[in-house]
Amino acid sequence: MRNGILMQYFEYAMANDGQHWKNLKADAPHLSELGITAVWIPPCFKGTSSSDTGYAVYDLYDLGEFDQKGTVRTKYGTKDELIEAINALHENGIQVYADIVLNHKAGSDETQTFKVVEVEINNRTNVISEPYDVKGWTKFTFPGRNNKYSDFKWSFEHFTGIDYNNANGKTAVYKILGDNKDWAENVDKDFGNFDYLMFADIDFNHPDVKNEIYKWFKWFVNETRIDGVRIDAIKHINQDFIKEFLKFIKNEQGEEFYVVGEYWQSNHEVLDDYLDREEHLLDLFDVSLHFNFYRASKESNSFDMRAIFDNSLVKTHPQLAVTFVDNHDSQPMQALESFVEDWFKPLAYALILLRKDGYPTIFHGDYYGIANVKEYRPIRDVIDDLIRIRRKNAYGEQQDYLDHGNTIGWTRLGTEEHPDGCAVVLTNGSDGEKEMYVGKIHSGEIWIDRVGNNPAEVIIDEQGKGIFQVSGGSVSCYTKKE
Repeated sequence: MRNGILMQYFEYAMANDGQHWKNLKADAPHLSELGITAVWIPPCFKGTSSSDTGYAVYDLYDLGEFDQKGTVRTKYGTKDELIEAINALHENGIQVYADIVLNHKAGSDETQTFKVVEVEINNRTNVISEPYDVKGWTKFTFPGRNNKYSDFKWSFEHFTGIDYNNANGKTAVYKILGDNKDWAENVDKDFGNFDYLMFADIDFNHPDVKNEIYKWFKWFVNETRIDGVRIDAIKHINQDFIKEFLKFIKNEQGEEFYVVGEYWQSNHEVLDDYLDREEHLLDLFDVSLHFNFYRASKESNSFDMRAIFDNSLVKTHPQLAVTFVDNHDSQPMQALESFVEDWFKPLAYALILLRKDGYPTIFHGDYYGIANVKEYRPIRDVIDDLIRIRRKNAYGEQQDYLDHGNTIGWTRLGTEEHPDGCAVVLTNGSDGEKEMYVGKIHSGEIWIDRVGNNPAEVIIDEQGKGIFQVSGGSVSCYTKKE
């Protein structure tokens, strides 16, 4: 989608009031008018309680329909309210991507006794005990749903590991033993083998598991009419299964059905390799670029802005990179906290919204605020300005001026359909300026900063160039003065 914009429509700390789907439905016209073309919604499945964000998933078939885990609704609302929100987004021309959590299950209904070995927490390939029996929470019967939609019951043989022995209350990483059972081989290599993340870890080598996941996915898309998915925690899931699953999705839903994976890894070579192994069948979030933004915000004017795109996915795979500034994992008080400093946020959003490469994502927390960080002030007005410029001006050939340690810039030369173009200049240092080419067709025009950070009026010379000024620690985006 040309100049498409994705919004992550949630943050981790939002209220457990069941109003989220209603709020999204009401906001759909505004999002459409703003220029949002797709919305990424949080996991909409029943978790361990009404306060669960959806990542401790209990029942993939319960979208807020059944009385399970002490609640009918999820944190975000009921199934009917979810469907109404999706319909409202579709009516306003906005696609919907659902966050799906397949790596693990939580909140089981019964314990079972089975054999395990303990493994070293920091090296899961190192077994540190003899086999012995544990009592683990691995039996999922979903009594509140009573076999509606599926009669599949999950049992210990469908999992590879757990982290709690109910027989003695001991917390450890336990590898479940059984025929043809082991950690998945094709996963991230952190901790020796990062198959196990949390709760009851699903075994995607088990044929019954794969069949059930395929059956569920067809049901889920049919029920919700979503346009795509974000697959959570794919670094922990067998790569061979993911490839098979992606081909199944494309075959069932068509090539236009969108898939993006969350592989939280700052080493771009790992992400590059993953995309190659998965035959480029999905996009990935550009975690490497996020960490460039994070370091730049922390290091201030000592960060070399010429390196802002170094080792990023958007540089190596520009058509497969989903760019973002922050998200629910990086926000304050989360395990993966790496929140970009306030002063750098406008610069970072300009770097993803006004360039030709990548699929930019707006974080709900940056637009509407973060519930448990009252002192954080969202930058809604800045994002609004940048989106307007993206929609009207950020088209066509891109000329880069990434040639100074503090002050960098680029121009977009426009197209026949969108001829206006724009010039962007930003700095992490003191006041600066950049001579840049915007096209001879603009000779004699006066250009001004549309984000309002610099009062300069720039006259485009006969060669199609202008000297564009930027105030210290800020970004300016110039377009033709009306």
